[in-house]
Amino acid sequence: MINVEDWAEIRRLHRSEGMAIKAIARQVGVARNTVRAALAADTPPKYERKPAGSRVDAFEGQIRALLAQTPTMPASVIAERIGWEHSASVLRARVAQLRPLFAPADPADRTEYRAGEIVQCDLWFPAKIVPVSPGVMAAPPVLTMVAAWSGFIMAVLLPSRTTGDLLAGMWHLLSGTLGAVPKTLVWDNEAGIGQHHRLTVGARAFAGTLGTRIYQTRPRDPEAKGVVERANGYLQTSFLPGRTFTSPADFNTQLEEWLPRANQRTLRRTGTQPGLQVGNDAAAMMDLPPVAPSVGMRDRVRLGRDYYVRVLGNDYSVDPTVIGRFVDVTAGLTEVAVTCAGQVVAAHERCWDTRRTITDPAHVTAAGVLRQTYRGRSAAVSGPAAKAGAVVGVRALSDYDDLFSLTPPTAAAEGTGRHLEIVR
Repeated sequence: MINVEDWAEIRRLHRSEGMAIKAIARQVGVARNTVRAALAADTPPKYERKPAGSRVDAFEGQIRALLAQTPTMPASVIAERIGWEHSASVLRARVAQLRPLFAPADPADRTEYRAGEIVQCDLWFPAKIVPVSPGVMAAPPVLTMVAAWSGFIMAVLLPSRTTGDLLAGMWHLLSGTLGAVPKTLVWDNEAGIGQHHRLTVGARAFAGTLGTRIYQTRPRDPEAKGVVERANGYLQTSFLPGRTFTSPADFNTQLEEWLPRANQRTLRRTGTQPGLQVGNDAAAMMDLPPVAPSVGMRDRVRLGRDYYVRVLGNDYSVDPTVIGRFVDVTAGLTEVAVTCAGQVVAAHERCWDTRRTITDPAHVTAAGVLRQTYRGRSAAVSGPAAKAGAVVGVRALSDYDDLFSLTPPTAAAEGTGRHLEIVR
């Protein structure tokens, strides 16, 4: 078999120089039949080695039959059905090669975005590098939101992935960073937003207040929100390396300082900088609602004697003067507030750890004063305590017999004047 250089030279000599086959064979040093074959071939010669075969070839018919019946059958199940006892990787490779012949295709069309239409949302989970309490490192979720048309990235670290925190994070970015509301917010099947295309009550109320729509993609369909998925990867590779954080607030501060530079890069998809296009994107969106939506965690409980309320795994102290009354508990991204009849009775910085007790010293002092007052009042009501050894008289038992018209068991008992003496 000749190489590509000889093939090209043979064709040049014949076409350009007009040389005969015999002369070309003599000059190149090949047989005349080789020259004829080179002139008849329109493509360069290519060496192709005959496949050596594989052990799985003998099972291919059975594999095809199983895939024709159940295209989604896992390779492990196929191995069990056909009695495969060799390398699992070899079987998986053949199953992956044959499965597209039986499984229906699910193509993903290229999406074209319009200004003001879509903001994609997702959670990014960095490593455990954020200290949430002394000696405790955690990996809280980062809410990432990207305006699809302009590619503008927004992000904030959240205490948890509960519904209240997710809604609070979205409102924080939409109202504080973007300043507008898109027509559609795209999410995956995040439990705090909803599952099986049924939104949580909080998410439905949030969308209704903003006048927008929350759309959840199908399971295992990352292409539907590829813009925000790429933004998460960009945060992982460009923001996180080499950084250390002292607290969740420090993480958000560094992230807020970095995002403007990230939005100044030129996107290959749009050919422009997101920071320059976000104004046009926001202008095509809706205005913020006149009334802010209800976000965060809200609850109403009756304050117990220990004057603490539990919020997402932590206990926060409350002014003990409202013990026994209903209090309204509100937990935002950074603080926990408790009110009673519209009056603030507790305000704490939110703890991002769990199983912690957060106490205001003023509440402990107030509880001590109330406890002393209660003890003094109880002593005044009960009167002085009886002295040791005092004799306390008790009515005769015959008086109770007369009261309830009871007949004494014996006549001798009537004049005994039964009575008891209790000595303290």
